[in-house]
Amino acid sequence: MITRDVQPDDFAHILALNEESVHFLSPLTAEKLAWLDGLSSYHRVVEVDGEAVAFLLALREGTAYDSPNYRWFAEHCEQFLYIDRVVVSSKSRGQGLGDRLYEDLIAYARQQGVPQVTCEFYIDPPNEVSRRFHRKYRFREVGTQSVAAGTKRVSLQSVRL
Repeated sequence: MITRDVQPDDFAHILALNEESVHFLSPLTAEKLAWLDGLSSYHRVVEVDGEAVAFLLALREGTAYDSPNYRWFAEHCEQFLYIDRVVVSSKSRGQGLGDRLYEDLIAYARQQGVPQVTCEFYIDPPNEVSRRFHRKYRFREVGTQSVAAGTKRVSLQSVRL
């Protein structure tokens, strides 16, 4: 098992992983993935037996990303590293891969001198697993907002490093 930077050959696996968890995050096309990869500051996978089974994509402040959640942080925070999406395959859950990616991301943020890591998760409909996971890393709610034409609500989260 290794954690490494994403390569274009990983995109098909990343798209499949994203689709598997699309009820917790926004859909992703190959074009949008390539665009986000180009904007990202951190985009890594956990590889097991030659296959990407988990990934995390994060962006710094100052990008052209149009996500309403990213834009919220851009309006409220001077410097940040925004976790746009993190996915662990259903067959690999419970093996600590999310922890592995978060610990790697936090080490990266500290190395880059980023003062905070930000993210969001659904509170309506609730995503209790994500809430517990982020609490473990001392994320705290700094705001909420409605998304998806008012059909969903997110908790905007931050952890100071």
